[in-house]
Amino acid sequence: MARKFITYFDKQGDDYTDELIAAVKDKLDVAENIKYVLIASSTGQSALKLHEAIGDEVTIVNVSHNVGFSGENESDISDEMIEELEKVGIKTFQGLHAFSGAARGVTNKYGGYSPLDVVADTLRMFSHGVKVAAEISIMAADAGLIPVGEEIIAIGGRAHGVDTAVILTPVNSKNLFDMTFHEIIAMPRD
Repeated sequence: MARKFITYFDKQGDDYTDELIAAVKDKLDVAENIKYVLIASSTGQSALKLHEAIGDEVTIVNVSHNVGFSGENESDISDEMIEELEKVGIKTFQGLHAFSGAARGVTNKYGGYSPLDVVADTLRMFSHGVKVAAEISIMAADAGLIPVGEEIIAIGGRAHGVDTAVILTPVNSKNLFDMTFHEIIAMPRD
């Protein structure tokens, strides 16, 4: 069995995008069964960097925020960036966050919490990026952009850039607790 190493970054939220992409590229060089890489990139910049590093060896899907996330009728990713990503074969998904979505509107108005808040906070105990990786895999699976039941790499982070990459088997949202995490490629230590 091959030795597996995890890349650790000092803290979450810093921009470790280049180092993270290098770790993902190293993993792809030895992982023959990975055909899809998901990346959470609200502006598309990190997705473009990922493509520059790994090219067309796998299908890359970018997951951005839903329209209205940052402000009414606002999109965090420009139409021009979506077109640029499409030119190199990257699809971009914009939709409700799997762990908050409309439930956040209810809790914002009436207080309390959603059961999905508990799931999200549990995953954040590892790192915010682990939560994001799980969440975007559900979103992309529900949109039909990635297959369920097949190992993928999912990349997430917090704020600017990305700091976490995992290998997981995605599921549709109705089967949330059947998701399987196989490996952590990289994540922040604190």
